[in-house]
Amino acid sequence: WRLKLLRFRGADMSTKIAISGDLGSGKSTIGKIFEERLGFKFHSGGSIFRLLASKYNMTPAEFSKYSEIHPEVDEEIDGELIKISAVDEDMAIDSRMAWHFVDGSFKLHLLVDTEVAAKRIMDENRGSEKYRTLEEAVEKIKARKASENKRYTEKYSVNPDDLNNYDLVVDTTYATPEDISDLIEKYLIEWKNGRTFERIWTKKTGVWAPIE
Repeated sequence: WRLKLLRFRGADMSTKIAISGDLGSGKSTIGKIFEERLGFKFHSGGSIFRLLASKYNMTPAEFSKYSEIHPEVDEEIDGELIKISAVDEDMAIDSRMAWHFVDGSFKLHLLVDTEVAAKRIMDENRGSEKYRTLEEAVEKIKARKASENKRYTEKYSVNPDDLNNYDLVVDTTYATPEDISDLIEKYLIEWKNGRTFERIWTKKTGVWAPIE
């Protein structure tokens, strides 16, 4: 991987990947793969959020609702995000608002079918996100996303679901993390070289194909 790493290091500025997307879409997994493959420093906004939720003795869904009327929560997370992104080093940042705050970043957005996301989260057995049934998981994932989108729209006047915000959008429902990472790396290089490319991709048919 050393030759690939050299593509990103040189006289130009460091490369920053802003990873946003649906719950359970694989944001942290992809960030960690890029840390292992290319030496990017990985930062997780979700970890910060879950730590704060635990501090307030709440589930992530409860804490998301709490955040709607307590703007200091977002301000704390955003402040940390801005501070981290100011460091001149290659990094991947998993945060639903990194695309908005990290200037000059490669804006990556991951999509996933909600039921698949629920199964992934349940299989991972995340300590802060336990669900009794798949139906409960789907319901709470949808509720948390709606809560977060409402908060971001009201606070920043942006819509995270608008795919025009992003340089690359990948549906992770039907692909392995390795396949997804390969695709992202390919178009990250294209982006770095100033080339144009199809922005939205899925592997629903078994091969990567753009979505119109």
